[in-house]
Amino acid sequence: MRWRVGRIGIDLFLIICLVFISIGINRTIKVSASEHEEEPIYSVDTQDKVVSLSFDVNWAEKDNLESILTILKKYNVKGTFFIMGGWVNYSEDNVNKLKSIKEGGHEIGNHSYKHPSFTKIGEERMKEELKKTDDIIEKYTGDRPKLFRFPSGDYNKQAFLKVRNLGYMAIQWNADSVDWKELGAETEYKRVMKNIKPGSIMLFHNNAKYTPGNLERIIKELQSDGYTFKTVGEMIYSSNYSVDKEGIQHKNN
Repeated sequence: MRWRVGRIGIDLFLIICLVFISIGINRTIKVSASEHEEEPIYSVDTQDKVVSLSFDVNWAEKDNLESILTILKKYNVKGTFFIMGGWVNYSEDNVNKLKSIKEGGHEIGNHSYKHPSFTKIGEERMKEELKKTDDIIEKYTGDRPKLFRFPSGDYNKQAFLKVRNLGYMAIQWNADSVDWKELGAETEYKRVMKNIKPGSIMLFHNNAKYTPGNLERIIKELQSDGYTFKTVGEMIYSSNYSVDKEGIQHKNN
């Protein structure tokens, strides 16, 4: 009888220890994850002279997408295009443009369906915006995006965590042309070039007047300076990384 009581006591003690160890492990994992990534990726910490061109594709009366693709092909450069699902569904012409992006070997990311502010919609709407766009992109290209860019770059902690929990890597930028304002070719050129460094992500749009000309100028200059161009997905780290408060992604040792 004493042996049974003693054995029960030992078993209870072991169970209690395992429970506390499990809690400790889970707690450590959660803390580690929150410390390592609380912001989208704006740029990458790297010593290599590599940069990425990214394009947000929106509705437009004057669409320069074909010119952009022609320039990228001319210089053998691949870019990352963040696509709105609603833009694709708007016309057969846009469906063909999406296919052209894919056929050119470029990367395609998700940019929502209707371009709402993710700080002003609920989590179910966020999920719907992402899924509808993924379904459309997969329908015409065969691929489901792994990258997402917030419409207008607008996000908060709730939106960021929802996007990450759905399995996307959220991508911003550190070199913004602000080309949609069409303030002038030289102004936009300087805005980008002053922020270029190894690991930079540049932002352009498909519907801006000066983008094609500036794009060719920027590619030629950076290539002559020893830079190479990669898609965002190729340049960022997909595992064993952290993102600091400035949105800079670092490779963990």
